[in-house]
Amino acid sequence: MDALQVKNLSVAYEEKVVLQNVNLTIPVGHLTGIIGPNGAGKSTLIKAILNQLPNKTGAVHILERPLNAKDHTVGYVPQRNAVDWDFPTNALDVVLMGRYGHIGMIKKPSAKDKQIAMDCLKDVGMEAFADRSIGQLSGGQQQRVFLARALAQEAEVYFMDEPFVGVDAATERTIIAILKDLKAKGKSVFVVHHDLQTAADYFDWIILLNQTITASGPTEQTFTEDNLQEAYGGKLFFMDQTKSNKTFN
Repeated sequence: MDALQVKNLSVAYEEKVVLQNVNLTIPVGHLTGIIGPNGAGKSTLIKAILNQLPNKTGAVHILERPLNAKDHTVGYVPQRNAVDWDFPTNALDVVLMGRYGHIGMIKKPSAKDKQIAMDCLKDVGMEAFADRSIGQLSGGQQQRVFLARALAQEAEVYFMDEPFVGVDAATERTIIAILKDLKAKGKSVFVVHHDLQTAADYFDWIILLNQTITASGPTEQTFTEDNLQEAYGGKLFFMDQTKSNKTFN
């Protein structure tokens, strides 16, 4: 089964084309990095896949079916700057939002739902902050809480938009360990990522994007100097030319 199929996807904001003729087929069970220069349309790609953008053409299938608004098999972690951190709620309540696909918006969370939420907070090292207002948390702590919310959803496919931006090194290690654990459990994870130095270590599948797909496939086949230069318009400087240890600026 394929986790994601995208056919002839194009997106425009008013007169500006942001994505054009994007085609992808990604099998189930991969930890996939979505990589490209600023303005390449990486976040737009995720939003278009999740039906959050009206001005698009093409077709998207997740787990070989169109996305249903009530489908709790798909989890999403947005960029931190897209969240209202002044909203009066605590960390536990945020994580419980990930259970709404299972219990509905009207019903109250059960003891089981609350235990699942607490377990997810524990998985990200935030159980001690369950009652803390999200506005009082640091950037890294906020990101951990939103990751816990996605885990509480118990999804099969996850989309994460720049989860490592603005977090400390310990939080980044925690996040990538959880993502690799999801992959080990057969889940499919898609991550917008900027750091080329960690990409080969973090992901086993790479999508290189610059308004359209320049390359997509297993990391060892796709994450090459030639493909990166094409995706970044020839603007990358390779300090170390050895295949085993490249540094990108």
